[in-house]
Amino acid sequence: MRFFSKLILAIILSTSGTAIVYAYTAARHTDGNPHSIYSIPEPQILFRKRIWREMYLREKENKPFFAHQKEITRHIIAGVRSGALIPYTDDTLETQMPVDQFFENLSIPQEGGLSEEERALGFVEDTGWGDGHTSQKRGSLSPEYFAPNEVTTLELIEDVVFDKLRSQLVYDIQAIKLIIPAEKFTTGLSKTVGTFRYKDLATYFDAHPGEAVWVNVHNNAGNIKLTEAFELRLFGSRIVKVENPDDATIEDIYNKTPEEALFASQKFEEDLIELQYFLWEN
Repeated sequence: MRFFSKLILAIILSTSGTAIVYAYTAARHTDGNPHSIYSIPEPQILFRKRIWREMYLREKENKPFFAHQKEITRHIIAGVRSGALIPYTDDTLETQMPVDQFFENLSIPQEGGLSEEERALGFVEDTGWGDGHTSQKRGSLSPEYFAPNEVTTLELIEDVVFDKLRSQLVYDIQAIKLIIPAEKFTTGLSKTVGTFRYKDLATYFDAHPGEAVWVNVHNNAGNIKLTEAFELRLFGSRIVKVENPDDATIEDIYNKTPEEALFASQKFEEDLIELQYFLWEN
């Protein structure tokens, strides 16, 4: 009888000790990555790798994110205009971008726009967006900004983390970048409009559950929140960069042909899938 009493006491002490250690590591994590939407204590992380993906919104698989008048880009631009979302200059998320710079990046290059003298007098182009400016407007120019459905590329920056406590591979999106494709410019180069912390976007999307939705193209009753769609990985994307010492993209490394870069991207995707099953053996 005394033996069983000692055994029960040992189990209780052991369990209490485990709870204390877990609480301690969880508390330490509050000083960790402020951009992470998942609370995984550092001691639980067995593996972490940063991945850059491009998500082409016009692809059939991504149409639910880009339905007419419900484009994810429309919600993000509206969030900046209302002051609810803060854009950043790059994916380090260290420097905030002025709102004026964001909309300048979104503007359509034009010939014969306003002169410096006209701008000094307070004239602005007629944008047609109803952005609330009270300055005097000159005439009727073509729309100044690209429409939300013309911002057709998102770049997702995410950390792929293996949580050894749950034996689970976690995709922790850190930031989303809005990109206007190269086809819209005579330079043949794409243009970044702004970068957003995903944690901020998730809060904003969840605050507008009736608008910021992933549209089920087969059943409107099956619409879900954008945050749920990202959580369930209901999007198609292509890996364009994997964290490396040279900060080189896959295209930079495999620059012989576009096909080689595509095959390399697919190989990285396959390696991630294998990693989830074989990481414990490495």
